[in-house]
Amino acid sequence: MKAQGVRRWLALGALAVAMLTISLDVTVLTVALPTLAVDLHADTSALQWFSSAYTLALAAFMLPAGALGDRYGRKKFLLASLLLFGVAAVVCALSTTSGELIAARVVLGAAAAAMIPLSMAVIPALFPDQQDRQRALNIWITSTAIGMPLGPVVGGWLLQHFWWGSAFLLNVPLVIVGAIAVALLVPESRSAGTFRIDLPGVALSTAGMLGLTYGFIRCGQAGWGNGAAWAAIVAGVLALGAFLWWQRRTAHPLIDVALFSAPGFRWGTVYLVLVNFAMFGLFFTMPQYFQAVLGADTLGSGLRLLPLIAGLALGSRVVDRLEPKAGLRIVLTTGFALLAGGVGMGALITVDSGYGFAAISLVLLGIGMGFVMPSAMNLAMGDLTPERAGSGSALLQALRQAAGTIGVAVLGTVLSTRYRSDLGDLNHQPIADGVNAGVAVARKLGDPAALHQVQTAFIGGMSAMLWVCTAICVAAMMLAAVFTRSRTRVEESGADAGQSVHVG
Repeated sequence: MKAQGVRRWLALGALAVAMLTISLDVTVLTVALPTLAVDLHADTSALQWFSSAYTLALAAFMLPAGALGDRYGRKKFLLASLLLFGVAAVVCALSTTSGELIAARVVLGAAAAAMIPLSMAVIPALFPDQQDRQRALNIWITSTAIGMPLGPVVGGWLLQHFWWGSAFLLNVPLVIVGAIAVALLVPESRSAGTFRIDLPGVALSTAGMLGLTYGFIRCGQAGWGNGAAWAAIVAGVLALGAFLWWQRRTAHPLIDVALFSAPGFRWGTVYLVLVNFAMFGLFFTMPQYFQAVLGADTLGSGLRLLPLIAGLALGSRVVDRLEPKAGLRIVLTTGFALLAGGVGMGALITVDSGYGFAAISLVLLGIGMGFVMPSAMNLAMGDLTPERAGSGSALLQALRQAAGTIGVAVLGTVLSTRYRSDLGDLNHQPIADGVNAGVAVARKLGDPAALHQVQTAFIGGMSAMLWVCTAICVAAMMLAAVFTRSRTRVEESGADAGQSVHVG
């Protein structure tokens, strides 16, 4: 029995390595973009597609991947997607043109789309006990979140010592370790009943997520007045509407729409979507603040994000002990209060604040994430039956992915609008394109007054965006206080009663 317990935790370690690989890949590319522009002769459009291709594939293939895992075996598809991810990473590293890199990034995103929900879906099978499952989800979500701030640190160090392809080759040893561990330690599981794959649902969900994600990415790049962006958004919404209509009528739906009638899944999903706004808001503005205002280089900017990791590790550790005693409502309410405090402190930063203020803000954000993310994930997962763990996890992650894409576009618009407004007589190309371009121009001109004006304008835009994030966190805190109901021991036992079919 003890050996079986050790085997389960080792298997979880393999899943954590897989998630760390994906989250590293999300941000490690950001530090390589200037080098890629030179080495691959990539224009601005190609640089945008290096990131967008990955995001689009991730959004498009997540729902089908979850259903395929339920039908044919979650371990089998998880292992295949890990190997595909490793091969795609090698192709990325060896690419000699922009087109090759973009195509490889699409494959990388498709593989990640299967890895994310399926790695989460096997956790209930590995850990049927509610308390062990909470601890396992803490580890899973921490490994997912830690990779994002680590990406710029690792990428910056690699670029200082090797060529840009090393940022992708970093994935290969992690994939090998993860694949061997998954093959040896993770049990196979699938739905007990045989069902057909909903091909019309696959087509409609893929088209809908592609349209919606592409439209908001395009809005973030070209502005909210772009006709092609809105055409894509409308087409995506219509396709998703048709998808939901079809799911209510087909005998073998791709997703179980009735999941949203379960309070745990509904509110857990809402909390995870809302926490993304706080995370994206501070995470994507702080590196720009470090570089444009504090004058840090890429590696230094990544290192300054380390307090976020420390806070996250502390928060996820504390919540393991706090939640069984205080209850889920207290944990979530406290977590969102910490998020609101951390993001609100970020909104108070000025040009002269220095790093200490930002570090405290990041620590609070990390602790809040450590409280909210695993607790909300466990709340949602508690209402997933073993039969549909893959498709349910995929639905949860797809909604988070869509919310993140929309959030970046909306929050980015808030920042850029205020930034351009505060530039005053400097509001012209290329300074209006962004703070990094503005700072570069002002430094090239040797104009301290212009540099200070650009930095002040950026701080104004960052503050406006972070105040929006703070308001969202406060609203989420009130929702958690009113609507969260901690599970009783009887409910936990009932939720754990069902079992997946295990093979091997």
